[in-house]
Amino acid sequence: MASVRRFTCGPMLRFTILPRRIYYRMDKTYGTFCGKHCNLQICPACLSRQNNKHSPLNFQPINSAPLSTLSVTTSFSTSKQIQCRRRISTNHMKEAFTLQNSYKLIEEEFSTLTEDIKKLTSSDKLELQNIAHYHLDGHGKSIRPMTVMLMAKTCNYHHTYDDSSILHPQRVIAMISEMIHTASLIHDDVIDMSDIRRGKPTVKALWGERKAILAGNFILSQASSALANLQNEYVVTVISGVIEDLVKGEFMQLGSKEDENERFNHYLKKTFKKTASLIANSCKAVAILGNCCEDVIDIAYNYGRNIGLTFQLIDDILDFVSCDKIMGKPTTADLKLGLATAPVLFAAQEYPELHPMIMRRFSQIGDVRRARDLVAKSDGVTQARILAEQHAKEAVRMIQQLKTSSSQQALIHLVKFILDRKK
Repeated sequence: MASVRRFTCGPMLRFTILPRRIYYRMDKTYGTFCGKHCNLQICPACLSRQNNKHSPLNFQPINSAPLSTLSVTTSFSTSKQIQCRRRISTNHMKEAFTLQNSYKLIEEEFSTLTEDIKKLTSSDKLELQNIAHYHLDGHGKSIRPMTVMLMAKTCNYHHTYDDSSILHPQRVIAMISEMIHTASLIHDDVIDMSDIRRGKPTVKALWGERKAILAGNFILSQASSALANLQNEYVVTVISGVIEDLVKGEFMQLGSKEDENERFNHYLKKTFKKTASLIANSCKAVAILGNCCEDVIDIAYNYGRNIGLTFQLIDDILDFVSCDKIMGKPTTADLKLGLATAPVLFAAQEYPELHPMIMRRFSQIGDVRRARDLVAKSDGVTQARILAEQHAKEAVRMIQQLKTSSSQQALIHLVKFILDRKK
């Protein structure tokens, strides 16, 4: 009898069929089994859907199973190629893994996160402290620290089967990720000359450019100090690379490639450095601090990388399809700044007249309006959405390679939340 050590009701079922490992994926052809049948567990919500006569599962409840689960037996013929294109339903998870419930999984560690960051960025210069705390008002979604904490729990469970706690150094990484993000927002608003952020005046608009730059630098210095106090050289190197990427990404944004074929690669590299690097390397850092193996560290990094790219692609789409009131900042801002994002680059494949506009950074009168109209007429937004979905699927594929836990499922749900977000 071949044994199955883990089972998830999600889109991918991971089996361990000794002496080989076989991965089951949604809408894919199943591999060949050497054993005759396998024991696994399934949740009551899935069990209630057993009315499908074509299901390859033969359900047999076992009295000794925990109340929350039921055991089933699945029979297969020896060396038989089994094809199953039945989509595995995850509708029952929608209630269980809302974003709010994801926060609840890390409530103990998350509840005082903002206050702890404020303590790290306190100063005897009251004005500097007020500027540093300005965006720490609790009105943001805090996607980055939440992702990092959920990844820490997922990695800890995968490594030790203990899903109950986040190590103190891992929580510090979550704080550092939010501090770096906050500093980058303050600096970005200076570079982009923005007056509105999250529906309220920017630091630059209230205190001026010089004080905004100094306050951003102050937050970064405090984040660097907290990082150094971890006394982990590997982690210091990883997180230090994030700040390097932010600067390089900003420089990449200042230019544009003349070669049309290189523009998209330039855009994706810039997007990684400016947005995805922070999430990817923060996830990598907590995996390192959890003493995970290199394979798990790579999984954590690639999940963060893909969810970060998804986040920015959706942000670029919303710049065209949302409105100022919903977004809390001006829309079509990228075009006004001379930036060609994914919807524009895809639209340029249909409307070549966009190419000279991209090169002159939409600087002539009427360029912004014309570019916006061409994007609306094209499949640019649709193609950008497809690309975002591809990165989202890759993020899910990555995290599903780790052992099933509530935090792992929350990370899967988080991908859907980012894909569906409206602001």
